[in-house]
Amino acid sequence: MGVFTFVCRNSGDEWTGKSLSGDLEASAGSTFDLQRKLVQTALSSDSSGGVQSSFSFVTPTSAVFQVIVGASAAAAFVGGSAASAPSGGAAPAAEEKKEEKKEEKKEESEDEDMGFSLFD
Repeated sequence: MGVFTFVCRNSGDEWTGKSLSGDLEASAGSTFDLQRKLVQTALSSDSSGGVQSSFSFVTPTSAVFQVIVGASAAAAFVGGSAASAPSGGAAPAAEEKKEEKKEEKKEESEDEDMGFSLFD
């Protein structure tokens, strides 16, 4: 799994993105096109699986773009292990959550029966 972080800047009509860790870079006329090119650039360096990305403006003319390659395989693994876990000790935990919710509801109903209103 590879993580690529790019610093993006706008100079006139062109956006440029340069990698913090290496010599990867790209440029385009819009942030949308720049993101697409930077994802392709990251994939040319590491094509080990699915892609997740995040684009955040820092100022109107600068941003940070992060590309995570291989993220979907890790998410599928976590989901698979979580699906098999409830057969063990997760049932008592679920019962405790239900009891907590019941207690919260009881507390709310006690507050409502004070015999006066805050808005009278």
